[in-house]
Amino acid sequence: MEEYLKNNFDVEAKRPSEEALKRWRSAVWLVKNPRRRFRMVADLAKRAEVNRKRKMIQEKIRIALYVQKAALHFIDAVNRPERGKIPEEVTEAGFNIDPDDLASIASKHDIKLLESHGGLEGLSKKLSVSLENGISVSEISDRQKIYGVNKFLEKPARPFWMFVWDALQDLTLIILMICAVISVGVGIATEGWPKGLYDGIGISTCIFLVVIVTAISDYKQSLQFRDLDKEKRNIFVYVTRNGSRKKVSIYDLVAGDIVYLSIGDQVPADGIFISGYSLSVDESSLSGESEPVNVDKNWPFLLSGTKVQDGSGKMLVTSVGMRTEWGRLMVTLSEGGEDETPLQVKLNGVATVIGKIGLAFSVLTFFVLTSRFLVEKAMHGHFMKWSISDAVNILNFFAIAVTILVVAVPEGLPLAVTLSLAFAMKKLMNDKALVRHLSACETMGSASCICTDKTGTLTTNHMVVTRIWICGEVRRVDGNGLKSVASENVTKTLVNALFLNTGAEVVKGKDGKNEILGSPTETALLEFGLLFEKDFDARKQEFKILKVQPFNSVKKKMSVLVGNPGGGCQAFLKGASEIVLEKCDQIVGKKGESVPLSQEQKKDITSVINGFASEALRTLCIAFKDVEESYDESILDDNYTLLAVIGIKDPVRPGVKEAVKTCLNAGIVVRMVTGDNIHTAKAIARECGILTDDGIAIEGPDFREKSNQEMQEIIPKLQVMARSLPLDKHKLVTLLRKEFNEVVAVTGDGTNDAPALHEADIGLAMGIAGTEVAKESADVVIMDDNFTTILNVAKWGRAVYINIQKFIQFQLTVNVVALVTNFASACITGSAPLTAVQLLWVNMIMDTLGALALATEPPHDGLMMRPPVGRNVNLITKTMWRNIIGQSFYQLAVLGVLLLDGKRIFNLNDKDSDATLNTLVFNTFVFCQGTFTDTTPLGRDLWIVSIGLGAGSLLVAIVLKCIPVSRLKSRGIVMHHHDGYEPLPTGPDRA
Repeated sequence: MEEYLKNNFDVEAKRPSEEALKRWRSAVWLVKNPRRRFRMVADLAKRAEVNRKRKMIQEKIRIALYVQKAALHFIDAVNRPERGKIPEEVTEAGFNIDPDDLASIASKHDIKLLESHGGLEGLSKKLSVSLENGISVSEISDRQKIYGVNKFLEKPARPFWMFVWDALQDLTLIILMICAVISVGVGIATEGWPKGLYDGIGISTCIFLVVIVTAISDYKQSLQFRDLDKEKRNIFVYVTRNGSRKKVSIYDLVAGDIVYLSIGDQVPADGIFISGYSLSVDESSLSGESEPVNVDKNWPFLLSGTKVQDGSGKMLVTSVGMRTEWGRLMVTLSEGGEDETPLQVKLNGVATVIGKIGLAFSVLTFFVLTSRFLVEKAMHGHFMKWSISDAVNILNFFAIAVTILVVAVPEGLPLAVTLSLAFAMKKLMNDKALVRHLSACETMGSASCICTDKTGTLTTNHMVVTRIWICGEVRRVDGNGLKSVASENVTKTLVNALFLNTGAEVVKGKDGKNEILGSPTETALLEFGLLFEKDFDARKQEFKILKVQPFNSVKKKMSVLVGNPGGGCQAFLKGASEIVLEKCDQIVGKKGESVPLSQEQKKDITSVINGFASEALRTLCIAFKDVEESYDESILDDNYTLLAVIGIKDPVRPGVKEAVKTCLNAGIVVRMVTGDNIHTAKAIARECGILTDDGIAIEGPDFREKSNQEMQEIIPKLQVMARSLPLDKHKLVTLLRKEFNEVVAVTGDGTNDAPALHEADIGLAMGIAGTEVAKESADVVIMDDNFTTILNVAKWGRAVYINIQKFIQFQLTVNVVALVTNFASACITGSAPLTAVQLLWVNMIMDTLGALALATEPPHDGLMMRPPVGRNVNLITKTMWRNIIGQSFYQLAVLGVLLLDGKRIFNLNDKDSDATLNTLVFNTFVFCQGTFTDTTPLGRDLWIVSIGLGAGSLLVAIVLKCIPVSRLKSRGIVMHHHDGYEPLPTGPDRA
């Protein structure tokens, strides 16, 4: 009763509660409304039934999942060999673990199974590998035999006959095949053997050649794309073998390899974590989870195909190839082909419109020819008398109409794009540019802006320490000068800072000499440190690494905490000069002592930094501090003692200044976006010709604070952005594309550059310094990290666009003349001068080989003297229409004179005069295609005839191939044949 009153009675108001009153009113309303009450009861019943069914389905799914999981465990237990029973071939090779058992450790994240094998140490013993020295090179073949090769099962290449089959699916070719068969049957019945075969065999031969040429072209293209795709996936990683660190292809990895991972790398195989710092991995490609996974000794599993988001580490490879989780996934997936490029989409639209026009012309031609034939029969009183020859005539009319449709449909347009892009991709591969997406070639030709990095792209990326500020003095680095400035204690601290706070490593090369493996900056610093201490490993082994914060492009610094041999801890910091300087409150004095850092001294040090930068040196600050053993996580953030400012020289690449000048002449604005000091960036930009007197150089923090209105004013003149974060580059690219409608190309090498590379119209990743994440987000990989290579990509992109325009102009002229000639002749004379065999021959040669000739012409320097093609510019320009129409009128006028007055001009009076005249018309039509063909469809070059240059000589040869047969009257002798196809006169007749 108390519970009832509590829920239904308001004690303070001395009346029922609001909820109780609502329920009472609802009940009264339902009593007064029986229909509503019935509906409500029905709805409740229906809802209850739906819920019951839903619960049943959920229960069935739950049970099915449990059953499936149990079945998988059962199958795995059956398939897994009993512990201790290892296949003989494994033990004979010197290993002590089954390949499937080994693979399941990482793929199933089975910590218990890993522990049962003795953990990481036990696993390394069973794999016969040293975690310090790696495997022996002599064991690679045995490991590949037992544990597999690091290659995935690929979709088998399509055989040649499938391309032939695809080419045969063309509807117009099928119709022509039927016409050929009917022509053979009717021809034999009317003209006998073998004359009756000629027309049908001629059509069949042309169809066969068209199909074979198309199939060969598509087949070669598929093989080329397959090779490029294989090259695209060939990633190089660092491994330890025979006690030394070396770079190998992921295809050469084997189980037992020790692999080094850093930010941006792709994990090349399944493996177990050995050691590392702050290692986190993006497993979204496998699990779909967007959150990164922290990998350490508590969770040591690394899977193939995932990407390192932060930190660094070493891993022991446990499974490769098809035994990895990624390999199993690849079994169920088949990669699709390349999507159509924007240019191909445009051309398909053009081809569709022209095809519809051709269809209308073909129907009209058939209608006119048939109508004239029927009218003539009616006028002569033979309308009711039909013979086989009449059927042959109508069949010929139909064949001509279908052939007009074949000629009108410019299937050569998409083929020309594919050929041109494939040819450009192959040539760019030779020029150190790996094109990952077809559309990148044509898009780069329209680029109006390039946002480029400095280090490695504009510069050589071979860095050397040339200047140092230490103990209050600036010195040139010569190996001896430093010792006269700094005390032994300061020099020792500097060497410790260089050797301990680094991501690079000193290894023994094949010749026994020291080699440094790492980034160019790290290499330069270690080379500098080796001037004072030759034994890198001995110095590093004296200290214990406690904590590492790796360098990334957001923090722009790297720090390490080490345990000193005599006790206590020491932290070392290096990074961007301004950032490190802000974290220092002390400085090393002239006598090597630590003194407080005053504001006046900060200004003096800033002047030193700016002085180094103005000499185009990259500046870094190095700092240190003593730390108590009971430290917390924030101990590495501030209160450092500034030790030195180092200036690193990175010379500008040869040819970059000329390449930038060419880009500017071509209407392409080059903007430098770098993380370096603004003074260094400005000095390099001026040396390269990027920064002009009226240009703007700005720092990333200042850029971020600008309003939209200020950005609208600044961006058109912006030429250098220094100290930029990846998000600054992304924002700049977005504004250029959306607000200024520019076609933007972006270069990048880091993981954090991926958003900008993806946002840009064309992303250019660096092949040497670039991470795998950057390469995956890019459209083109610049294999030599050279800005001149980017210029070559732009030049080839323009060549692709120009070549396609050339072919369109050529193709449309041929189509217009062929269509109008046959249609006009059919209307006027009742016959078509260009026969089915002739048109098929022209279609095959002009469409296929003509596309090959015009679409594969290499670029020339003149292409970079024009402004880029705009984003929304029409493919067929007004100048092209002028040329197409003008050339068509010229050819139609010549052919019209021959058709209407050719017999009188050439005195053709014999019974074969019609066939002779038609042959002459066909030869004239073909020769007309040799004029004004090899021209550039832009600007004043349109009317320049350059036969014999570039594609011209090849095109002339192709045009001549279009004249396989002719019939001419020579000295009153006519070479008789039923259809006018005979060889040209030779010998004395040729005179």
